Amino acid sequence: MTITANWSYPTNIRFGAGRISELAEACQSVGMKRPLLVTDPGIAALPMMDEVLSAAKANGLEIGLFSNITANPNELDVMAGVEAYLDGNYDGVVAFGGGSGLDAGKAIAFMAHQELPIWDFEDIGDRWTRANAEVIPPIIAVPTTSGTGSEVGRASVITNSETHIKKVIFHPKMMPSIVIADPALTVGLPKMLTAATGMDALAHCLEAFCAPGYHPMADGIAVEGIRMVHKALPRVVAVPTDIEARGDMLVASSMGATAFQKGLGSIHALSHPFGGIYGAHHGALNGVIMPYVLLANRSVIETKVDYLATVIGVKGFDGFYDWILNLRSEIGIPNTLQGLGIENPDYNRIGAIAVEDPTHGGNPIAFSIAEYADLARKAYVGEL
Repeated sequence: MTITANWSYPTNIRFGAGRISELAEACQSVGMKRPLLVTDPGIAALPMMDEVLSAAKANGLEIGLFSNITANPNELDVMAGVEAYLDGNYDGVVAFGGGSGLDAGKAIAFMAHQELPIWDFEDIGDRWTRANAEVIPPIIAVPTTSGTGSEVGRASVITNSETHIKKVIFHPKMMPSIVIADPALTVGLPKMLTAATGMDALAHCLEAFCAPGYHPMADGIAVEGIRMVHKALPRVVAVPTDIEARGDMLVASSMGATAFQKGLGSIHALSHPFGGIYGAHHGALNGVIMPYVLLANRSVIETKVDYLATVIGVKGFDGFYDWILNLRSEIGIPNTLQGLGIENPDYNRIGAIAVEDPTHGGNPIAFSIAEYADLARKAYVGEL
C-alpha cells in the first residue's frame, strides 16, 4: 500500500442537555481558577449569562467576563481581550457562544503571552511554529450555535480591520481542552440564526466530503453529519424547542469542523470576502452560495454527490441539488446575495480575494479570479 496521510482528531467533548453545570469542574480539571469568559455582547446581555457566571462563582471560580467583540472579530477585538486578560491576571479562557465568541476567545488565549503580532501566525506553511507554545493558557469551549464547529478546531478566523480580509490564525494548542456541548443552550437561538448556522454545518460537511485527498475518517464523519442535518435542520427551525433535533445539530456542527481537516472549498472562499467586506452572516452566505458552487464543481464531484443522495434518500446529483434548494426555501435562506442585503458588490475584488483564501486550495477545481467573479455575480443575481 502506497497511500500515506497525517490525521489529527478532536478533543474531550461533554455532550448533553444541562451539562453547562459542569463548567466550574471542567475549568478546575485543566488548572483554571480564574478564567476569563469571552462571548459576544448579545449573549452577555442574556439572563443565561448571569446564571452561568453566578454558578461558576458559587463553585469556586473567580471568573471574569469580556464581551467587547464584533460579529466578525478583528485583531482590535482580540488585542482588547488580551489587555483585559492580562489586567485581570486570568489563567485561562472560556470561549462561549457562536463563531464570533469561540474564535475571539481562542485567539485571545493564544495571543495573551505572545510577543509577535497576530498576523505572524496566519495559517501559511509552518508559521504556527513561531509561537511560544509553552505560554498558551488552557481553553474551554461552550458553543451556543450549531454551525461553525469552532469548539473542535485549532484555528480562529479573524478579520483584518484595515483590509476587511478574513485570515485563519492557527496553532495546535488553540484546540480547546474540553468542550461542553449542551444543546439546551441553543434553544433560544432565533429562527434565522438557527437556519443560517445549520447551513454552515452542512457546508462544512459537504465541502469536506468533496475535497480531494485521502481521509476516510473525515469522509465518514462528513457523510453522517449530512445525514443528521437532513434529519434535524428542518425540525429545529420549525420547532425551536425540539431538544433532540437541537442536539443532532450541535453534533453535526462539531462533525463538520472535525471533517474539514480534510479541506474546504469555494463556498467558503467566496463567503469569506463577502463576510469580511460586507458584514453578512457567514452561515447565511454559505447557504446562499452553496448551490452555485455545487453546480460549478459538478463535473468532478458528481459521483461523490450521487453517493450523498443515497444517504438522504434522493436520486442522484440532481436530487441532492434539489434537496438543497428546497431546504433553503423551507428554512428561509434567500436564493441570492441581494436577499442578505448586499448591494453592488465588486465581483473582481471578491474573485481576487477568493483565490488567496486558504479554503480555495481544497476545492476540487482551481477556479480563476474571473471564474470566482462570475460565481459571485451568479449568486448575486440568482443565475442558476
